[in-house]
Amino acid sequence: MGYAGYSPGNQVADKLTPLQQALRALPLSQATETLDIIEKLTRNVTRNPTEDKFRKIKLSNPKIAAAITDVPYAVDILKEMGWVEDPEGLVLPASVRLAHETEVVGIIDARDFYKKEAEAQKRREAMARKLADDPEKEALLKKAEMDRKEKEAEGPVLHGSKAKKLGDGSNIMTAGDLGIGKSSGG
Repeated sequence: MGYAGYSPGNQVADKLTPLQQALRALPLSQATETLDIIEKLTRNVTRNPTEDKFRKIKLSNPKIAAAITDVPYAVDILKEMGWVEDPEGLVLPASVRLAHETEVVGIIDARDFYKKEAEAQKRREAMARKLADDPEKEALLKKAEMDRKEKEAEGPVLHGSKAKKLGDGSNIMTAGDLGIGKSSGG
């Protein structure tokens, strides 16, 4: 139950925007470094929207190449923000205005997403190590999984339970039946 007896509402996750989808497509092992560089580039553009030096990215730069060009889907993130390809790299057209509330906050949200994913990955690895150390537990988990698959193979239950007559009712004895509380006539 929630506060004051109210049950918590059903919260449905909002659909991810194309930018959020692109930000979450990065490989887990490279996400932090890539998001750091993309956030820095984005913040520079939002702080100085008219300066041309912040609206160009040289993909041949070794630091940019390591964090963006060589990382799958990283260039797609920038293109989703509005960057376009140029012979020298990427350019943000003058007509595109990056907003702190959407792009930078989206990057921060993606960083939180990857932090949770890294923690979940560590838990999965720790569980795998525990299972490797305890073969009895691993055998029990495999047996439980086999039982689960067997139940699924049986299919859904198509008939309901049927009521059975259990007798003439409950067999309750009262104090009067034992003679308690009755006077013996005196």
